[in-house]
Amino acid sequence: MNTFEHGLTRYLGEGFLSFLRSVRIGIIGAGGLGSNCAVHLVRCGFANLVLADADEVEPSNLNRQHFTRAQVGRPKVEALRDNLMTINPAARIEALHLHVNARNMASLFASSDAVVEAVDDPRTKKLIVEIMTQAGRLVVGASGLGGFGRAGSMTVRTVRPGLVIVGDHVTPCDIPNPPMSPCVGMAAAMQADVILNHFHNIYKEMA
Repeated sequence: MNTFEHGLTRYLGEGFLSFLRSVRIGIIGAGGLGSNCAVHLVRCGFANLVLADADEVEPSNLNRQHFTRAQVGRPKVEALRDNLMTINPAARIEALHLHVNARNMASLFASSDAVVEAVDDPRTKKLIVEIMTQAGRLVVGASGLGGFGRAGSMTVRTVRPGLVIVGDHVTPCDIPNPPMSPCVGMAAAMQADVILNHFHNIYKEMA
């Protein structure tokens, strides 16, 4: 157990922290939602993540995504992996610089216990929900993150068993409602909180 994990035992206890280290979380998308959610998950004790994204870091990402200027031009998943390892050097982070699609999704995340949907494309969102919930995985997605001043309208909605969506469920990210750090970051934190609570409940049932 390293210094970071030793500090977490004050809050979680060795048993629960050990359990969290055994849980594997898949994150599809390493942008505003995915990068920030990954940071929250690692800070909560999750140490086994698989990140998938085909994009590189761009200057326009820096207003809301967990990257630095020095990382512009690098694959997002590789830069994010490095950032997560600075938090917990013992974390096991698999970085997949590729497009996730209907052909590879099930195999890429076959060993994941839960999947974070953190993509922009509606078709890919639909695929993640259909494929991963059918495979019995918890899927935590997001809808309605645009603009600012809407913190009070952001909620957690259990759509059906195994599918949870966070956000205000209405406001798109567009020119009138740009993706800004507060709402995007809040949604990412809500996703991480749903996952932490889910596995805490499983741990309590096992005890």
